[in-house]
Parts: sequence; C-alpha cells; structure tokens
Amino acid sequence: MASPHQPTIRKGRPCDACEGVDLEASKRRQSNSSGRIRESPGTQARVIQTTSGTSVEEYDDLEGPSLLKKTLGLQNKHHSQYVGATRGIEPALLGPLAIGENDEVRLTGGALRRVSSTEAFLLFPDLGTHGYSDELDDLDAIEAIIKPHGKALVDMYFRIVFPSFPILHKEVYLEKYSRSYREFSPPLLAAVYLLALHYWSYDEELSKSTKPDVKGLEKLARKALGDVIHRPKLSTVQAGLLLLQHTDTDSAGLTAQLVSVAYGLGLHLDASEWNIPQWEKGLRKRLGWGLFMQDKWSSLGSGRISLINSSNWALRPVTKADFPENASHEDDQEGSSEVEKGRILFTYMITLSIILADLLESVFTVKTSREISDAGSNGLSIVLEKVKPIQLSLKEWFSNLPDCLSIEATPVMKLNSVGYLRLAYVATEITIHRRIMLALCPSTDPQLIQICRSVAHERFLFAIYLVQSLKPQHLLSFWYFASPQNFALIAVFGTLLLSTTINSEEADFYRTKLREYRWMLKINSENGAWCMKPAIALLDANMGLLVEANKLSRSKLAVINFTGSPMVKNGRSSADTSDANQFAVSNAHLPSTSDLTSPGQFSFDTPYYTD
Repeated sequence: MASPHQPTIRKGRPCDACEGVDLEASKRRQSNSSGRIRESPGTQARVIQTTSGTSVEEYDDLEGPSLLKKTLGLQNKHHSQYVGATRGIEPALLGPLAIGENDEVRLTGGALRRVSSTEAFLLFPDLGTHGYSDELDDLDAIEAIIKPHGKALVDMYFRIVFPSFPILHKEVYLEKYSRSYREFSPPLLAAVYLLALHYWSYDEELSKSTKPDVKGLEKLARKALGDVIHRPKLSTVQAGLLLLQHTDTDSAGLTAQLVSVAYGLGLHLDASEWNIPQWEKGLRKRLGWGLFMQDKWSSLGSGRISLINSSNWALRPVTKADFPENASHEDDQEGSSEVEKGRILFTYMITLSIILADLLESVFTVKTSREISDAGSNGLSIVLEKVKPIQLSLKEWFSNLPDCLSIEATPVMKLNSVGYLRLAYVATEITIHRRIMLALCPSTDPQLIQICRSVAHERFLFAIYLVQSLKPQHLLSFWYFASPQNFALIAVFGTLLLSTTINSEEADFYRTKLREYRWMLKINSENGAWCMKPAIALLDANMGLLVEANKLSRSKLAVINFTGSPMVKNGRSSADTSDANQFAVSNAHLPSTSDLTSPGQFSFDTPYYTD
C-alpha cells in the first residue's frame, strides 16, 4: 500500500519496465546529440549556474573542476535504474556496440550506461515525472521558511549531525550549496534544515532569532519526497533516511519505500570496480549501510519483517578510505561533534546492525517462531541453540570497542553521540534475553529458570546503569532514530521481569527500579533529551496492562507461573540439559541476583561473557 505521503505511482512511467525506454517519451521530448533529453521551451528550467554566469544542464558540462562530473547517482536532470539479471536488457551484449566517453549507449528516450563489463544502468530524464514541474517552487518555498538562516543551519548540520551519521558527502553538498540551493533535491535540502533545527538553541546568534516553522518545513519535505520517489537518485535515499532521524511518522512505510528505491539504484551492490567517481563509491557504501541499519532497527522497533535479506546484500565492510573527512576537518567551535570518533562510531553501529540482522533472521522469522511454538517445552532449547552464536558475536563486538567509544571519553565542550551506540548494544542484548524469557514455561527446569532470570536481571541493571551514566554532552547530542524505541525496550524488559517474579520481595525490587528508571527518563526529557519521552509512555502502558492482568488473577503475582511448584515436570530431554549447562558455563562469571542490588557494583565496560 502506498504511503499517505506518496502519490500513487502512475502506470506506464518510464522506469516501470524495460519498455520504459520506448517511443512514448520521444513523442513528448526532443533528444539532443548526446542522448540526453533537452527540455522544451517554456519549461521551468532546472539548470546549474556557473561562476561565469552561464548555465548548463548536467555536471559533466561544468567548466573547471567539479566532484560531480561523471556522477551516476546524483545527476542534475536524469535518474538511473539498475539493470537486473532477469531484465529484458543484457549488459554483456554492450561490448560490440558504440560506446560514448561516458560508457553510454543512446536509446530512444534515454540512455544505457555501463559501469562495469557486466553491469549497467538505464538513464531516464526527470522531465515528465510526477511533480517535476514543482521542484523549483518547492525549493524556493523551503528556502523561504528558513531564510536568512540557511547557511548557518547547514554549518550546524555538518558540525553536529554529520560526523555521527555520515550518509552525505560533505564536499559535494557544499559545492552545490555554494552555487545555489536550487541544485538540490527538495526533500534533501529540507531534511538537512530540519535536523539542524533540533539544535537551534546551540548557536548563540540563531537563538536570538525566531525559530522557523518546523511543521511547515516537514510538510514540504514529505510532499517533495513523495514526488522524487518517481525519479529516484542517491539524494532520495539520503533525504528519506535524514527525515526518519527527524520524526518516526510513517517510519515503517517510508523505510519500505527506501529499500525498494535502493535496490533500483544498485545500493545493495559492491561498486568498488565500477566506472564512477571514487567519492561516489565511498558514498554508495556508507549510504547503503545506512539503509541496512535503518531496515534492521526499524524491524526491531516495529515488529515488522526485515526487508533486506543477507543473500541479496553484496556491500563490503566500510573502511577508513570510505570516509573523506578525518581529524583535520574537526570543527573547534563549542558544541561540535568529533569527526574521527563519528567515523568509528558509525562503523561499529554497522557491525552491530549486522549482528542484529542475524538475531532477527535466527529467532524472529515467522518460520522459526512457529518452530519454537510447536516444540512446546523444548522451545527453550531451540532458542538457546540459535542465539548462542549471536551471543558470542556480541561478546566479541563489545570486547573490541576502542577506548574512544567509552562513555567517559568526551572532551570538554564537545558533543558525543556514543550513547546511541551503547544503547543499541544494550537493546540487542535485551532482545536476546527477552526472547529467552518468553520461551520459559511451567515445565522448564527450575534451575534453568533461575539461570535465565539471573542473567536477564544482570542485563536489566546493566541497562539502567547505562542510562544513569549519560552526561549532558551525550543527552544533547545527535541520537539515532532507534534510540527512543531502545530506551523503551529497557522499560518493556523490566516489566517482563516484574510480571514473572516468584516472590513479593523480587516484585518490589523491580517496581522500585522501574520507578527510578521512569524518573530518569522524565527529568532528562524535560531537560532536552527528546528521545526519552516516548519510553515513558510505553512504560506506563505496560505497567497499566500488568495491573489489569493482576486484577484478573489476584491469586498469582506473575502473569506466567514460574514457581517450582508440583506443576513442574521432572523429565527433560538431553538437549535441554546440554543447553542449560552451556548457558550456565558461559555466564558463570555473573554475580548472583542478590549481589546486584545497585548498578554501581559492576563496571560498565566489563564484558558480558568470559572466554
């Protein structure tokens, strides 16, 4: 179903199928000698203004040096679509054909550009696509809302947001901005402004002025994004991801659209050997992994199926060479984020997201969920077997974290987004143990129940301690879109532990901890930590459900009876025994439940597993 913010895709649009490169387009447009489409007289021209005062239609025609020359994914008036293996065009047949200097073959209504010996893209003109005639008006309307603060907001975006979420190419963006805001895709321009507006008060000069209309700007951004979906470029995915950092409205639906767009742009492929600019290779890799992260964390938060499958994901891991900026690009202005730390943070968030993807594919697919459910009392054994390699991967990930990503490593007058990474790690662990807890049943061995609850208890306190350890430079920095849901997961996990307690003393302990956690969320959210507010509402909702459940069954403290009553069966399979012993050994270093009455009694950086 189409998003309410996206117009219905019209039948017969150029990129619907191979037949899009047909005569219908040529009836309405006039092709020039290079195979590109020239707009007819009277059309509102989207051109690039040069320093000499002339204008050109594409970046390849610019005078002098420009990073954007030879770009595939960020052309001014054309968009591309990857030619897949089963499509009606065979890139391998291009060899004998006449190829231009851009490795392009002219086609009626467009062109076909080869990027390697086996891979190619169809190039289509933007002219004639839905909403194209509105682009310049949309750009002018966006700029009118923030005028005269555009440059200051762009600077703020690259100081605070960009280092920790580098899905743009800073030099490319600033090159275009130096010529004209009219060179941008409207939703990308608006999304950069929207994220920068989160930090309006951080700038001494901006804070003296009236803040621009955020709601009006967001409305324009969503309308424009719905338009450019019909002529997708790298900037379309960039705009969508940035907009999702601003608001979670229609998050799952927009994520699904972006995944579909990304496959059409070839963002799932390894572009390291393609005939495109080197900077675009790095950008594609960072942007592709940014979308991968979005898909996995959106799936975790929404409970929907992840849309990116590992078998169709060919991106290589990011390397230092994929990030043009380094410590020499550091902004010394107070309230800036650290560029080098941001690169490392983003890299570790990618690898953590890969672990999360394995977790989602291992125990949260429809098929696996049915297998666990059908196994009855043996379901726990299946869960423990499937999550064991994921737990080991998490252990290795955590133990390899560099010192610069510790909570304490924050220079004076700098913002630090490491909190969102640490929180994401906690959320991944909680998701594992939440699944284990839900697999327990009355027939589970009491000793195994105690082991599982002890480990879950330690993880809950570990999470509480993380939130307690956050400082203003963490709370007021950029937080990844999944952070509100991850704060909420801590609350949900706490209510699960409360609902399955075996005595009143333990129940009182969790009630107290949840009240303390709610208080932390409340005071921090009222002091600028916006990402904590949604967790309060979810905590209250879960506590309300628990109260209602207890009213229905006052004879039971817990929703699920985990007592060592005569209901517990003595017989267990050998697999259950083996898994229980392995689980106990792998967590043998953990202190007992009674020893963890205060989070301060353990070190935040203590690895979860022993060797």
